[in-house]
Amino acid sequence: MRYIGDLREGDNVAEIYLCKVKNIAKTKAGKTYYSMILQDKTGVIDTKIWELNNGIENFEQMDYVRIDGNVTSFQGSLQLNVRRLRRAKEGEYAPENYIPCSSKNIDEMYRELSNYVNKTQNIYLRQLLIAFFGDKDIAARFKAHSAAKRVHHGFMGGLLEHTLSVTKLCEFYCTLYPALNKDLLITAALLHDIGKLDELSNFPENDYTDQGQLLGHIVMGTMMIHEKIQKINGFPQKLAHELEHCILAHHGELEFGSPKKPALIEAMALNFADNTDAKIETFMEALAEENHQSGEWRGYNKLFDSNIRETSKLGMKK
Repeated sequence: MRYIGDLREGDNVAEIYLCKVKNIAKTKAGKTYYSMILQDKTGVIDTKIWELNNGIENFEQMDYVRIDGNVTSFQGSLQLNVRRLRRAKEGEYAPENYIPCSSKNIDEMYRELSNYVNKTQNIYLRQLLIAFFGDKDIAARFKAHSAAKRVHHGFMGGLLEHTLSVTKLCEFYCTLYPALNKDLLITAALLHDIGKLDELSNFPENDYTDQGQLLGHIVMGTMMIHEKIQKINGFPQKLAHELEHCILAHHGELEFGSPKKPALIEAMALNFADNTDAKIETFMEALAEENHQSGEWRGYNKLFDSNIRETSKLGMKK
């Protein structure tokens, strides 16, 4: 299979990809064309069909399509121009080749996450964590889910990978700052994005659900946690409010989607850990993309408002 991650400018391509997005657009001259995003497990590529009459069969978004086309460069990014297209037939493709997945071992990551659950000393918080991560259905969904539609950790296992990284950062904070309530912070870290299970649909769609668009994962996660807490006999109300506040405030600012700004030190720590992992992963994913102009510099990245490149390896020990 010719993976998207291996494509280069000038390549001719005859391959099957997943049509993740299909839009009908018009040129300035009023000519209709298709603007698409094709996907496989290595990434996505912007795709155009300029001539719709010859060799283009009917297809819809989320179809697997067999395309013939060539790779060009537009504004520093690769673009696939399609000459012919048809729906792929069942048996012509393996769905697992079209779902991006974490490079880390998912089962090992979940064992690490479970260790944090088991080490939680507060009996109420531990019961709450077990209610989530001890549930086989929730565990299966959590392992398979992404943490985002795009930007960072937008792959199978991404939610687990991101959650574990945020939890490890929070654990490190606790070694430096004894004022932090470790059980509260670790619990908040483990549950901070639990709402994404319902905010985003399963693969291969990995898109916002109707509920996700209307409520968002922060509110949805807080509601899920509140519902579980109500089933734990004697769960302290003050502790419940502190945990729910950490979830509601974990994006840090109102303009970033948090209904509340951090009012607890644990909420602030969680915000920093979440932001750190998201930003570094986003930067690494940007550096990993091969659809850039020649040279070390990757070009302007709007998420970081800067031209970015990798660190020089000269003089570094192997």
